[in-house]
Amino acid sequence: MQKLLSIFLFLVLSFELSAQVSKPKYANEFLAIGVGARAFALGGATVASVDGASAGYWNPAKLTSLKSDHSLDLMHAEYFAGIAAYDYIGFATSIDADSKMGFSLIRFGVDDIPDTRYLYDANGALNYDNIRFFSAADYAFQFSYARDLKFLDGLSFGANAKVIHRTVGEFAKAWGFGFDLGTHYKWKNLDVALVARDVTGTFTTWYHNITLIEDIYTQTNNEIPENTTEMAVPRLVFGTAYTQELPYKFSLMAEVNFDATFDGQRNTYISEDQFSIDPRAGLELAYDNMAFLRFGGNNLQKIKNFNGSERWNGQANIGVGFKYKALQIDYAFTDLGNSSESLYSHVFTMIFNWNAKK
Repeated sequence: MQKLLSIFLFLVLSFELSAQVSKPKYANEFLAIGVGARAFALGGATVASVDGASAGYWNPAKLTSLKSDHSLDLMHAEYFAGIAAYDYIGFATSIDADSKMGFSLIRFGVDDIPDTRYLYDANGALNYDNIRFFSAADYAFQFSYARDLKFLDGLSFGANAKVIHRTVGEFAKAWGFGFDLGTHYKWKNLDVALVARDVTGTFTTWYHNITLIEDIYTQTNNEIPENTTEMAVPRLVFGTAYTQELPYKFSLMAEVNFDATFDGQRNTYISEDQFSIDPRAGLELAYDNMAFLRFGGNNLQKIKNFNGSERWNGQANIGVGFKYKALQIDYAFTDLGNSSESLYSHVFTMIFNWNAKK
């Protein structure tokens, strides 16, 4: 326990030092969206209770809770009335009785963006056939490893190594890398987890194709962009979950998460000069580990009205799940952080869990 406390204090101190360096806010923010319909339905409160392949994203230490030899997750969601597509595929497998590993691929992109630079031909005539199309997309590939620690029963540790690729057609591209760390401790019906995302800072370097955009930027009196490096500062997520068995094969799981960021003030419930804390909560009612009903709340923000008064606004989520043998299907009806119903999205996840012998 003294070793764990020393590691935790070291991480906290390193986060404080990193927060003192000037870095762009919301760098690589697409990695903070989340994956899995179950997690969306629970409001993102899932680092302590997640299992299966999606644990590689939320908390790599939870990969040790894998109940089968192999697990495959597939998710598709559309945002902003179908303008943007968000896709995720995750795979987890057992190495031995104490170790697990996983792979994850995330894509968030907008496709078929019109490029009107050649709308007018050499004679000055308008020609719609000259319109070209390109995509602006963000990719993240993660490799995860987790292991049960022998010196304390119920304690596990995990880590992610991730590579980031971002592209805006032929105009700009970016490459980056980073690491995540996670721990999980289970005692009877209680689960406790701590995740350090971007623990060393996640660096992303942009490269701009100046030959394609120089003329346009010059004609419009815009500053020609330079190659730059962004850094996403670390964030800490603490979560605790409790499961209570109920009569007639029912069970109830409740989880609370606290997401702490260190890039200055954000519009969250706790907002200070150097850090912000965003609370999340989720509730899952299960029947015979086969049917699930889920509720979640997150994104608690202070909204200013037109008359100058302020009010607190939160995000509500709901979802269901069904599991039969090797197949599990999860659904979530979730918001993007705005109270407008037009921004609510339907998220589906298909999960396959199977054993090697079968």
